[in-house]
Amino acid sequence: MIEYIEEFLNYLSTIGPDKLIRVFWFFFIFEFFRFFILELAALLIWRLKMWLIEDKLSEARKTIWKKKPLISVIVPGRNEGKNIYKLAMSLREQTYNNYELIVVDDGSDDDTEIICRSLNQLGHIDYFLRNDVRGGKASAANLGLRMAKGDIIVHLDADCSYDRDAIENIIMPFFLDERIGAVGGNVQVRNYRESLCATLQAIEYTDTISVGRIASSELGIYRVISGAFGAFRKQALDRVGGWDIGPGLDGDITVKIRKLGYKIHFEHTAVCQTSVPVTFKKLIKQRLRWDKSLIRFRLRKHNDVFLPNQSFKWGNFISFVENVTYNLVLNIKWYVYIIDMAISFTSQIAFIIPMNIILYTTNNYLKYIVFSIFRDRKNEPTGYFLIYMPCMVIYFGYYLRIVRTVAYIQELFFKSSYKDSWNPAKTSRHAKALKI
Repeated sequence: MIEYIEEFLNYLSTIGPDKLIRVFWFFFIFEFFRFFILELAALLIWRLKMWLIEDKLSEARKTIWKKKPLISVIVPGRNEGKNIYKLAMSLREQTYNNYELIVVDDGSDDDTEIICRSLNQLGHIDYFLRNDVRGGKASAANLGLRMAKGDIIVHLDADCSYDRDAIENIIMPFFLDERIGAVGGNVQVRNYRESLCATLQAIEYTDTISVGRIASSELGIYRVISGAFGAFRKQALDRVGGWDIGPGLDGDITVKIRKLGYKIHFEHTAVCQTSVPVTFKKLIKQRLRWDKSLIRFRLRKHNDVFLPNQSFKWGNFISFVENVTYNLVLNIKWYVYIIDMAISFTSQIAFIIPMNIILYTTNNYLKYIVFSIFRDRKNEPTGYFLIYMPCMVIYFGYYLRIVRTVAYIQELFFKSSYKDSWNPAKTSRHAKALKI
């Protein structure tokens, strides 16, 4: 071991700037530039912008309380009996209380119906709707949308919990800019201590998803309003005809609204806590479903975004190109990099692999510490997360990359998203026939 360390240090001492870039080009050109330099620049601009529009933000909040518009909160779900009471009670503690709560039961076979009807009679749920035959989450959400009377629709998952000011904060951007058509909430991991798998996802949500979405929102390329916590202008939802059959319906509805010319905004102060898969096996199933949506919706259903037609918009084009480049093209490019290293630097692989791990780990620590300046929550378990940061190299660089690769192959060549049990088979067959 001592001999290897000496050889490794000798390798580092002999590598110059040119060779450093040649050997670790993938990290420097793509990963470090995009996910640190570019995001840091966007975050600095965002912070300056927030400081400059403080008065406008204050006026927007005053407008909310002056007008107190009715908000329609839609909660579609299946077998959520164990969660729905807690959700209904927690919503009653929200700072903004002029809302109607619409719960849609999508063919549950647990006690959801009994619990919801009881809550409806007690006045804790305003409307309870039920599909006797399961139609899928999109079907349930659209049923709730048809019942909704509010000008703003807030879509929630029943198994999540929300900060007391979450509803107030997620609707505020609509009163700041009338061009905003949808707002995404800040989803964080609640069960991060349950397993290593949950902890790594918590770091991912806090860093890559939460802070990353602040940056992508500022850059105008924010592309997914989470189904766990998202708000929409009802007018926009009505114009696009509501949700289409998923999986991947969150990204799909976001794209449809973007194509109408609306802006998509991420609101970091609207915080939602969710529980994530606690085993890597369950996480694979979830991420395969998520990753297939890039092929199904970006490259198939909405490929007109790439074409110079009458509805062409540079913002949508850039958002799609960035998404496809960094998730699909560079995923392939990573394998090219591995092959390049294996062929060109065969004798040095034993040094290149640990050096890559050191570079990525250092970058992860740097990002987390520097970007913490832009996170407002003071109760984040920063010290706890920092302990597990070295594991993120394996989690991000290998585990999730391989899962993405499998998902892309399955969807590109076999259209396997239409066979996903997340949706009823009949609705998936219908979606496939309609090419949606």
